[in-house]
Amino acid sequence: MKWFSRPGWQALASLVLSAVLLGLYSHGGYSYLIGFVALVPWMLVLDKIPSVAGAARSGLLMSIFFVAAVFGWFGIAIGTYTGIGSVTGLLVVLIAAPVLQLQIFSFAVIRQLAGKRYGPLVRALAGASAWVATEWLVPKLLGDTIGQGLHPSQMLRQIADVGGAAGLTFLLILINECLAFAITHRREKKRVWLRPLMLAAGVLIMMAGYGAFRISSLASEQQTAGKPLRVGMVQSNIVDYERLRREMGAYEVVRHVLDTHYAMSREAVERDRVDALLWSETVYPTTYGHPKSEGGAELDKEIRDFVTAVKVPLVFGTYDSDAIGEYNAAAFVEPVAGTLGFYRKTDLFLYTEYLPSWFDSAGIRRWLPGAGNWKPGDGARVFPLRLADGREIPVMPMICLDDVDSKLGIDGARLGAQVILGMSNDSWFTKFPVGAKLHQTVAAFRSIETRLPQIRVTANGISSVIDASGTIVAHTAMGERKLLVGEVSVVEPRPTLMVVWGDWIGRVGLVFLFLLAVVAIFDGLRGRGLTRNALASAVTPTPEENFHADAVVLSPFWRIAAGMLRLFSYAGLLWIGLRTLFGDSEQTNTLVQIRMFAALVLTPELAAWAIMRAFAASARIENGMFVLEQRERRIEIPVKEITALEVWRFPLPRTGVCLRLASGKRWSNAIAVSDPAALLASLVFAGGQLAYADPMSASAANYARLRQAIPRWRIDHAFLKFVLFPLVPAVPAFRLHQHIAFGGTFGEYYTFGLKAYLIAFAIWWASWAMGMVLFAAFLRIVIDTVTVLSMALGNERSIAVRQVLEHLGRAFFYLGVPAWLLIHLV
Repeated sequence: MKWFSRPGWQALASLVLSAVLLGLYSHGGYSYLIGFVALVPWMLVLDKIPSVAGAARSGLLMSIFFVAAVFGWFGIAIGTYTGIGSVTGLLVVLIAAPVLQLQIFSFAVIRQLAGKRYGPLVRALAGASAWVATEWLVPKLLGDTIGQGLHPSQMLRQIADVGGAAGLTFLLILINECLAFAITHRREKKRVWLRPLMLAAGVLIMMAGYGAFRISSLASEQQTAGKPLRVGMVQSNIVDYERLRREMGAYEVVRHVLDTHYAMSREAVERDRVDALLWSETVYPTTYGHPKSEGGAELDKEIRDFVTAVKVPLVFGTYDSDAIGEYNAAAFVEPVAGTLGFYRKTDLFLYTEYLPSWFDSAGIRRWLPGAGNWKPGDGARVFPLRLADGREIPVMPMICLDDVDSKLGIDGARLGAQVILGMSNDSWFTKFPVGAKLHQTVAAFRSIETRLPQIRVTANGISSVIDASGTIVAHTAMGERKLLVGEVSVVEPRPTLMVVWGDWIGRVGLVFLFLLAVVAIFDGLRGRGLTRNALASAVTPTPEENFHADAVVLSPFWRIAAGMLRLFSYAGLLWIGLRTLFGDSEQTNTLVQIRMFAALVLTPELAAWAIMRAFAASARIENGMFVLEQRERRIEIPVKEITALEVWRFPLPRTGVCLRLASGKRWSNAIAVSDPAALLASLVFAGGQLAYADPMSASAANYARLRQAIPRWRIDHAFLKFVLFPLVPAVPAFRLHQHIAFGGTFGEYYTFGLKAYLIAFAIWWASWAMGMVLFAAFLRIVIDTVTVLSMALGNERSIAVRQVLEHLGRAFFYLGVPAWLLIHLV
């Protein structure tokens, strides 16, 4: 596309429109609705660009427009703070836009590459995966992602406890893709453009439904909470310490800061009866506990004496130091006992707090005299907040940029934290409150992801109280002196999927892209790239081949019985999976889990298998007769008597058909057969005049045929997957358990004998086998769902989509599990 032609100017206008929409979307409130259409104009432009180079240029331009519309204030703020000027600061940010927003460039390029090979569905998935994978690989300076714009919707944002803010971004991009596809194909048949709209609506309904469920469950948990935690947050509105030092002197500044905080804190204790006090980041602007002078030692003692006098614990921002250097820290001080310990800030801000080691030098610091020299801390820590009434509440401190780090919040939740204590100094946002609001929104997602309430104080705004649903319960304004009393319910939350799996969306997106690349290279080397006619050939079997298949002949009673047993087995597996996922305490006992799995899953599944085995038959066509031969009987039906095939809409106990006869009635029995399309083609070839009974039957048959078109590998056999392969994780895990519990690989054998040793090993193997079944079921749900969506969207490359998904499923199953175990063991 020539950018200076008329179509080029139109494309440029579309990019600007998307950037403007994203800028409006970032303002919050009901503007969050704009997020569902903001990327559509740009996607329509990308769809018209034929080359990867053109898509790359579009991505570069879009990143610049995006930064100008959404983060223009950031450049001005940097220019003002550093003294280089607002215009220069804005230009610096715009020039750095492709790096600051690298995900936009990677989205454009990878979306284009995937679209050339796999069609619109995989293109959409690859583009969304590229976006979130890039943001995971290259963390943002401010921790921003477009999914955070959905924060104003209490219902839609709740799904962030499953996939984080990155998960919201992924879904938001998919919805935009659906709308763009519908617009592009609006002049085609109604079903072509209506299906993506229905898919987008389905995603929204899913998000809203999950949100309603989580809000209800959180409300139930709150009813079991005990006495709330009340914290007094002191927002002193004292900023610009350097200017105050020049005017008042260093000691007088500290004296002024402390006296102000003492007065406001006494008011919180005496009037509001708070349980604890929280002061902002670096409010005590020197090293606490490591005084640099006698005056500093006196001030340290004064703080400890104050805490003892008010009889409530204090957490405040200060400096810490050791032989390595100084740290931005939070000190925990208790009445009488004194200093409990320090948390050292993990995520430092570039330039103002540190310079990268590869960039840091004496010469560089002469050019950048304002660069900070703090050292990073060593990760999340949890401290007990010991209250006057005897309660001890585990809390996790986070300082400033720490709260944009999902991993840090997750680590704290895993360590047992029940409340997040946030401290920040957002004074450089004083003239740009949009920056403070963004920081508050990003911090709120740490509470959604972990389901931990948050008490967050800043030097001059915006201080806030955030509940476990991410709602801003109370907050201050920017630039005011205020005492904010926060009250939060304290419960031991059930681990969310984010806490259990970590920030997994970006990792999965990266693996998905890697495997797509591997499949593309593999197919290219083998010269077996799939064409657009692959789906048609897959669902149109060759009728000249003699039809011969394994089948099951079921009476109505036995079909219902086998179907209900298998349905019960699936429901039991789903129930166990959900209860395991959400950490139900009743299932912590491994033996209980195994017994439940045996009763709810294995037993009905074996019963259904026995029924199918008992009525197994061989199906074939001979001399114009459709023959079903069982052990003790042979059934022959004239092909010309069969007028239609009714494919089971619900493939229970498996895929099958009912026969419509010339008399207008159904044949008395039903037939379970894997490939109804092949059966129909062979019956027609043998002289039958028949078709599918209805369009639903045709769709079900095409789907069954598509599944049959993907060849099964030997490693797909159930015995290998669920009996032998679980030994791979079970053996090293069992060995580690033996070393920890009994001091050696055969410790339990030497202590309790062979029987106890074998039983223990069997329990470990069974628990891993059960886990592999659950994981395989999850992968199967994903594969089948995406395949059905691909067919529903009329994707001509559904067979290619299915093949890619099968490869990905095998990789996740046979490589992902050992990799996960290796990471956790190491």
